[in-house]
Amino acid sequence: MGFWGKKYVYEISAFVLFLMIVNTVDSLGANWGTQATHPLHPSTISKLLRDNGIQKLKLFDAEARVLNALSGSGLEVMVGIPNEMLATLAASVSAAERWVERNVSAHISSNNVDISFGNEPFLSTYNGTFLSTTLPAMENIQAALIKAGLGARIKVTCPLNADVYQSSTSQPSTGNFRLDIHDRMMDIAAFLSRNGAPFTVNIYPFISLYNDPSFPVDYAFFDGYSPAIVDNNGASYTNVFDANYDTLVWALQTNGFGNLTIIVGEIGWPTDGDRNANIGYAQRFNQGFLAHMNGGTPMRRGPIDVYLFSLVDEDAKSVQPGNFERHWGIFNYDGTPKYNLSLGSRRGLVAASNVRRLPRRWCVMAPSASLDDPQLAGSVGYACDRADCTSLGYGTSCGNLDVRGNVSYAFNSYYQVSNQLASACGFPDNLSVITNSDPSVGSCRFDVMIETPGLGNGGGSVGANCVMVSMFVVFLWGLL
Repeated sequence: MGFWGKKYVYEISAFVLFLMIVNTVDSLGANWGTQATHPLHPSTISKLLRDNGIQKLKLFDAEARVLNALSGSGLEVMVGIPNEMLATLAASVSAAERWVERNVSAHISSNNVDISFGNEPFLSTYNGTFLSTTLPAMENIQAALIKAGLGARIKVTCPLNADVYQSSTSQPSTGNFRLDIHDRMMDIAAFLSRNGAPFTVNIYPFISLYNDPSFPVDYAFFDGYSPAIVDNNGASYTNVFDANYDTLVWALQTNGFGNLTIIVGEIGWPTDGDRNANIGYAQRFNQGFLAHMNGGTPMRRGPIDVYLFSLVDEDAKSVQPGNFERHWGIFNYDGTPKYNLSLGSRRGLVAASNVRRLPRRWCVMAPSASLDDPQLAGSVGYACDRADCTSLGYGTSCGNLDVRGNVSYAFNSYYQVSNQLASACGFPDNLSVITNSDPSVGSCRFDVMIETPGLGNGGGSVGANCVMVSMFVVFLWGLL
C-alpha cells in the first residue's frame, strides 16, 4: 500500500449508514464523540459549533436527548447504527422502518434535525464479519426512508476506511479496491450511484506516520514535501492525503463509478499519547489541510466536503489502537481551544461558553509518602485503569515528569473523574493528599474536571468502546 495512509486495521469501529439532505453550499463539518466521563452538554456543543462557523455535525449514536438538544440549531446532523444491529436491519424491513421512525422521522418532523448513518464495516481486522449484512441493511434503511416519504430528501451511505482500496505500486493511477472485497464494493458503489448518494471515506495521514517509522514526515503535511512523487499519468504528489484520495478516485473510475461524489468523513491529527501526536504537528496538519481542501486534488479539483476528526477530546475511548485515541479534538475536554486554528475567515477558535468547572483542587502524592511503599504500584495501576493516564509516556505532554509527578498525575486523574470525592484521594498508607496548588508544569496539565449538569457527572459512554456507535453527520445534499 506504500504511503497511502492506511489506517490502523485493529481499530474498534462501527457501521454507519448515512442520511443526507442536499445543500449546494460547501461547509465544514466536525465529528463529536461522547465517549467521555464528563461530556459537554449538547446545547454547549451546538453553540460551540455555531460560534466557530462549523455547520455540520457528525454524531456516533442516535441518542434522543442529544438530538433534542440540537433541535432548531440549524446544524446538519448525522447519526449512526451500531454494528450489532446490522444483522437485524439486514433481515427485516420492519426493523428498519421502526429504526427510521424512531431515530429519523421523529426528529426531522419535530426537531428539524437531519440524520445520516454508518462506519467502516470492511476493516480487514473484521475478517469479513459484516460483508453479508452491510448492503442489505443499507437497502432496507433506504426502503424505510422511501416509505416514510424521505427517500428523495435523505440518502444512505456507508463511511469506509481507506484500507478498502490500495495501489500495489504506490501510484494513485493504479488504485483499485481490495481483491477480497472487490465484488462487494462494486455492489456498494452501484447502490450509492443508483440513489444519488456519496462515497464516504475516512483518511488518516497520522496513522501512516504512526505505523511506519520510515514514513517521510513532511509527506504527511501540506507545506512542501520534496521531491514530489510523480504518478504514471504525470500528476505530482507532495502530500499523502492527495495521493490517498486520488487512489480512491482512480478505483472508482476504473470500475465505472467515476461520477460518484466523495466525502471525507474523518480527518485530523491527535495532540497527545504518542511522540508524533503533539500540538505543533496537529496545528500544522489541520491548518494546512483547511487551506488545501478548497483546491482539491490533482484528479478532483474544487472544494472537498470534509468532517474534521474531532471536535473535543474523549477520555473514555478505547486505547487499543494507541494512546492517541483520546486526543483527537481541536478543543480540550472543557471546550477550550488547544491551539490557534483559523476556520475560513475566522481568526482563531472560540471557546465553549458557560462551562462550569469543579473547584480548583487536585489530588497528588503526599510529600511524606515513600516511593518504596509496597502499595504505590497497585494504587497507580488502580487509578490509571479507571481514569486517563495517556498523557504519560515517551514523547507525550507529561513525558518529562519524574516518578513522583507520574504518581500525582495518576492520582489526580482518578480524583477528577470521580468528581473530586474525598474518598477518591484516599489511597492506602496515606499516599495521597488534596492540594489547592496547581501541580501543572510546562506542557503537562493537571486537569480540573468540568460539571455536567443534566447529564450526570461521570455519565459519559464509558465502556461503550467495543461497539463504537459510529454515525455520521446529517448533511444536506442539494437535490437538483
